[in-house]
Parts: sequence; C-alpha cells; structure tokens
Amino acid sequence: MAFDGITVAAIVHELSELCTDGRIYKIAQTEKDEIMLTIKPQAERGGGTCKVCLSADASLPLVYISKDTKPSPAQAPTFCMVLRKHILNGRIRSITQPGLERIIQFNIDHLDEMGDLRTKTLLIELMGKYSNIIFIDDSETIVDSIKHIPASVSSVREVLPGRKYFIPQTQNKENPLEITKESFISLISARPEPIFKALISNYTGLSNVISNEICYRADVDALLPANTLSNGQLIRLFNVLELFVTRIKKGDFKPAIAYENGHPKDYAAFHLSSYEKTPDCFLKEMPNMSLLLSLFYSEKNSITRIRQKSANLRHIVSTALERTIRKYDLQMQQMKDTQKRDKYRLYGELLNVYGYSAEPSAKSITVNNYNTGEDITIPLDPTLTASQNARRYYERYNKLKRTFENLSELTVEVKAQIDHLESVQNSLDIARTEADLIPIRDELIESGYIHKKTNENRRPKDKNISKPLHYISSDGFDIFVGKNNFQNDQITFKLANGSDWWFHAKGMPGSHVVLQTKAKTVPDRAFEEAASLAAYYSKAKEQEKVEIDYLQRKNVKKPGGAKPGFVVYYTNYSMAIRPDISSLKEVND
Repeated sequence: MAFDGITVAAIVHELSELCTDGRIYKIAQTEKDEIMLTIKPQAERGGGTCKVCLSADASLPLVYISKDTKPSPAQAPTFCMVLRKHILNGRIRSITQPGLERIIQFNIDHLDEMGDLRTKTLLIELMGKYSNIIFIDDSETIVDSIKHIPASVSSVREVLPGRKYFIPQTQNKENPLEITKESFISLISARPEPIFKALISNYTGLSNVISNEICYRADVDALLPANTLSNGQLIRLFNVLELFVTRIKKGDFKPAIAYENGHPKDYAAFHLSSYEKTPDCFLKEMPNMSLLLSLFYSEKNSITRIRQKSANLRHIVSTALERTIRKYDLQMQQMKDTQKRDKYRLYGELLNVYGYSAEPSAKSITVNNYNTGEDITIPLDPTLTASQNARRYYERYNKLKRTFENLSELTVEVKAQIDHLESVQNSLDIARTEADLIPIRDELIESGYIHKKTNENRRPKDKNISKPLHYISSDGFDIFVGKNNFQNDQITFKLANGSDWWFHAKGMPGSHVVLQTKAKTVPDRAFEEAASLAAYYSKAKEQEKVEIDYLQRKNVKKPGGAKPGFVVYYTNYSMAIRPDISSLKEVND
C-alpha cells in the first residue's frame, strides 16, 4: 500500500502523456500541505483542463489527476503567491522522475521580469513525514518550499530559500533501472535477511507489495534468507525484476487494487498475481494510476470514517452483549442445577414408603428403588425424622421445579436478546455510510439500549434512508441483501414475492438475501451466488465454507411481536458455500 517509486513512475507517465507542453492555468493552495495545479493540455493531448493534486501531507503524500474541485482560502498563502508569480501561465517542458526515487519534477518554461525565457522546477518529494513541495530556479537554488526545514530540524539537509537543492541520500540503494544480472546476484546473494527485505533494502522504488510480487512470480519463498537461495532462484528473481524494469521504461503499467473481504487492502502499478489465489481476495483492474489512487484512498477513508462514526454504537452493543451473555451463562448454570429435582422427588417418595425402617438419628438409609429394582442410599438429616426428611426433599424438588419452569422461559428470552444484539453487531460490520447507521441507532432505541433524546421525537423516522445492497448474478437475476434488520424485514416481506428464493446463514447472525425469480427458471449458478452473498454478509464470513439455508419466501414467517429481522421457517434446503462474491456485480441504485 506504499506510494513507492514504481507508483511514482506510473503517475509520471500519465502526467507526461497528458500535461507535457500544457499551460499552467491556475495555482491554488487548497490545504496547508497541498497544491492544486489546473493545467490546459495541448489540443492533440485532449485539450480542456485537468487538475493535478500535489499533497505533501506527512501521513498521506500523494500526486494524482483529480476530478474534484476543492475550495481555496480567500487569502492565498505565501508559497502559493510565489508559484503564481514565477510559473503561472508557464509551459510544462517535461515531467520527470530521477531514477525510481519518490520524487516528481515539473520542469516549467516561463518568461521572467525581463522577458527572457527561464526554466524553473517544481518538485514534490513523496517521503512520508519528510514529504515536501519545493520550487527551485535554473541554478538549482531553492526559491521557496511549502515546508521550511531549518538546520535545527534536520542536520542532513536544510530546505530554505537561498539554499542549494539536492536529492537526499537513499541509504546507498541501487537504482533498479540500471541493474545487471551479475551485480544483482552478487549483491542479493550476500544478504542474510529474508529475500523480500533484501530487495527493498538494496533497491530504490520497491515496496513490500512489489517485493512480494517479485518473489511470487519467481516461485521463491519471500521469507527465505537471501544468502540461502540457489543460483537458479536468484536468476528467476532477476528475470522478474528485469521484466518490471522493462515495463517501467516502456510505460506499460497495469494498475490494480487488491480487495480482501470486500475492503481495499493493497494496490500496485502492476497486476498483483499473488492475490489471485488468496482466499477472500479479488483484484480490480484500473484504467490509470490516478483513478486507482483516488478510488483506493476514498474507500479507505470511508471505511475509517464509518468505523469512527460507529464507535459509540459498537461500544453500546458490545457492552450489552457481554452483560447479556454473562446473564445467560449464569441462567444456564442454574438450569443445570435444576436437573437434581427429580432425584429429590424420588428421595421423598421412597422415604414416604420405606421411612419407617430408618433407625433414629441415622445419617442415611438404603432402600430398594422400585423404578429400577436396584438399591439406593438416601442421605438423611439425623436431627429430623424420616417423614420430615421426606418433606424437606419435596420442598427442594418444588423449589427446583419452579426455578426450572421460570428459567425455561427466561433463557429463551435472553438467548433471543443475544441473537438480536449479534445481528445488530453484524449490521454495524456491514454499514458503509453514515446513513446506514441511522436505522441501526433507531433499532437500539426501540429495544431500549439507547435512551431516546427529546429532539429525536421530532426527527422524522425513516428506516429506509439507506437502501439494501443490490447485486446482479452472472445470469442476470437481481439479488438483494439487507444491511440491517429493518432492511431484512423490508426485502423479505415487502420486496420479495412468494416464489422468490430466500437465503440465510444457518444458525448465526447474518443478512437476509432475496433472489428474485420473476417467474423464470433459476439456474444453479444463481443459487450458489445468492448463497455466497448470504455467507459473505454473515458472522461466519471469515470461514472457508458456510452452511446456508434457502427456501421459497412464502415459507418464511415472522412471529407476532418479534424483533426486527427475526423470522422462522420449518422446511428448507441447505448448501455449504465459500463466502466469495468477487464474481458478482454490485448495482448502485
């Protein structure tokens, strides 16, 4: 997931193809560490305008072609004013990258105050917390930078107006664009660390993702110490790296995002073959690197944001669930204790029959159990008579009987509460937007887990503010997935017809899934894909296979007074399926 040198090379290739010879039309500093360049490309390169975002944010430095327009401050910061003075309306001569360094150089032709043509350079260094945007003149003297780095901050390199610019040292790493087979084998074969680390630590521009991909394509275990590899393995590694180098030089990039369990996990400028056979993972090819970066980080930010927004609800649900589970465990232990009740009743009956034979002050009596024909020893309280001991056993029996009858009802209620809370917990895991959290909160209010505020009485209650997930099967059938319990009821009892098929993970929290038939014959593949969705959107999505119940919707019933999402059914089919939905197409309604 690192913004490595190969990713930078792909971005440079895209920018060069589009923006070379283009004019810088606008310059805006949209954030403290971010510059937005609006460029007018030449007509033969597409014309119009394009926005290039340069972000030196310490946590997420990025460069990409953006389609979004961000508001600019009313008063432009100093660095922005400097850029406008020197390069506004300038022509972009070239966009380059030194080696595979995480540096992009915009070389810009501009007329100075005297009308002479000058070439100046705008650089962005994409180096984590050391990221910076630096503007230098044709003598490589720093004119200004978006971050000033004095000697008190860095003893290695000052970034201040008037200082000479130079590229920071890359820890004696080799440039992979200049490797030879002999130098590669000599360098790597001497390293004791795992091979994927040896590649990263010795060559610029390689990230963990690319290094592991090289090892995978070369059929070499990435964790093997580099100095234990055979000559054949080293040659295979070199050949794969050389292939990547050749494609970088040609600009032949194939950007792709790797998704794990539906969430973006990694990306690279090349196809990630190592993820193709990884369980619960799939690859999404992208037309260019800018679109990949925009999509990847917007999805990552969306997941992070929804996690933060749902933190309070998650805490409420987990606390209530832990408390309810403890209560249920205590009740089940009490229920186990009531199993002694029949023994106490038997003791009482036998003492009423044989108690006359008990010796005074005896601590026990052995009598024949007429139910089994075997002798049984009954403990006695020596201070009581046999009839008093019998009465005492009857009292114990009746007490445990009452406890059993009460617990038989209570444990069912408490187990239903646990199932309901686990279903809400599953809904929180599925939630994608803030709108998805509103019906979940409403459900918790209705169930008494959240105290309703006064102003919430005046807020219009709209449980359908977010919509169920909608997928299209490989054969063109519509499949709907509830994201919360209100939606589960909606798709099951309002959207689905009686002849539609209904799917749910067996005996565990999960979404209701409806496969609409529209009076057509449904192929087996559509059943399997709907079952995969039911498995994926259940508590068991991490398992290799999940058992799914499925039946026609007309056989699914909702008991009166049941909580949202709760249904019953008595006849069904079952299948075991992998929770893999990579082949399904989601529709944005």
